[in-house]
Amino acid sequence: MKKFSLFRSLKPKNILMLTLAGVINAVGVTMFLAPVHLYDSGISGTSILLSQISPPVLSLSFFLLLLNIPLFLFGFRSEGFAFTVYSIYAVAIYALTAFLINDVLPVDVSIASPLAGKDLLLCAIFGGLISGVGSGLTIRFGGAIDGIEVMAVIFAKRLGLSVGSFVMIYNLLLYVLCGITLQSWILPLYSIVSYFAALKTVDFLIEGIDRSKAAMIVTDKPHAVCAALSAAFGQGLTIINARGYFSGSDKTVVYIVLNRFQIPKMRNLVFEHDENAFISISEIADVIKGGLS
Repeated sequence: MKKFSLFRSLKPKNILMLTLAGVINAVGVTMFLAPVHLYDSGISGTSILLSQISPPVLSLSFFLLLLNIPLFLFGFRSEGFAFTVYSIYAVAIYALTAFLINDVLPVDVSIASPLAGKDLLLCAIFGGLISGVGSGLTIRFGGAIDGIEVMAVIFAKRLGLSVGSFVMIYNLLLYVLCGITLQSWILPLYSIVSYFAALKTVDFLIEGIDRSKAAMIVTDKPHAVCAALSAAFGQGLTIINARGYFSGSDKTVVYIVLNRFQIPKMRNLVFEHDENAFISISEIADVIKGGLS
């Protein structure tokens, strides 16, 4: 019963989106990066390199499964059942689609990208963008498509690194190894372009292209300010009691989340009702539960 309840925690929508993510990631890698010997990041990039220096029977798909699955299983205790299942499933779809493109479908990816030819810059940019969409969707729907991300979560703190720094160090070492193996630095350098294109794409998918803004308004007239903002934007606000350090007088901090187009109107409304107000505005990555009350 316990095992059954674990599987019930898996969401059909997530499975569907992870299927799409695996297919998209495979298209970016197999149709843009691998044909011109550019390298994806993490275990995916490692798998591309190993498949190129190994006998043909040891394909990209083989190394994707061989290297990723043990890493996800290793992280099972820290990351949980759903994450592990989602991640292994996404990698399996990625590997299957890569196999179909390379060995089954009538697509020639042996010497050049079917869409961008041998143009390294186009292949690097679009390969990074497309694989970034796949990676971003995987993360957004509860998994990861690369086992190095799990290793980063587990070991980065022990090494005194952030997760991002751990992944970046791994990728830089990978690209150095690719340069040594190929005895050329042109392809690894273009691979770094692809890596950063993928990073920005992942950020957009996870955090949104148009991030929200959080405003903290320090005011002596909270009722007038809150009434005006609530009427103008039709959403809740949060009031925090505070005290001025130098004056020792009571203050109120009003917290509100808006989009960037609403910021000028908010600023005008606040100063209309309290010309001595202090406003601090910061960018936030996401709003999880909608408006505040």
